Amino acid sequence: MDVVRENGEPAGWLETGQGHAWLNLVKVLLALPGTLESQLLRDADLTLLGYMILSRLEAVPESTLRMSVVAQMANGSLPRISHAVTRLEDRGWVKRTVRTGQGRRFTVVSLTAEGRTHVRTASPEHIANIRRLVIEPLGDEFITVATAAGRIVEALGLPT
Repeated sequence: MDVVRENGEPAGWLETGQGHAWLNLVKVLLALPGTLESQLLRDADLTLLGYMILSRLEAVPESTLRMSVVAQMANGSLPRISHAVTRLEDRGWVKRTVRTGQGRRFTVVSLTAEGRTHVRTASPEHIANIRRLVIEPLGDEFITVATAAGRIVEALGLPT
């Protein structure tokens, strides 16, 4: 016997309006990263993850972060991030260094001058793409949607 909610919807299923909204959100989650990455690959020979790493390094003091922080920021495993950093390092855009502190060894990744130039060159077209695909269609609702997305980030336990 199927369990039914008070509103007549089957339990275990999303309500009618929620189901449609969820499908649209899933379409965005699946399609948007690929669309953004296609532009970055075409115009800057850079993956979306690579761009995220370079732009984050460009934004922090000394343009240097621990590899573990880079992995958290990109919500990736250390091996996946290490592979991405290796590709960036092979192009001369970042440099890895082993450091010691508090009796422990750790690896940091730093943005090189070439990496800074590359991410700054790639950014205008990437940002224009973000504006065209996300910000402009949402208009005044962009901040509301981004705030709601922040709540999902928190629910997932990801760093903000």
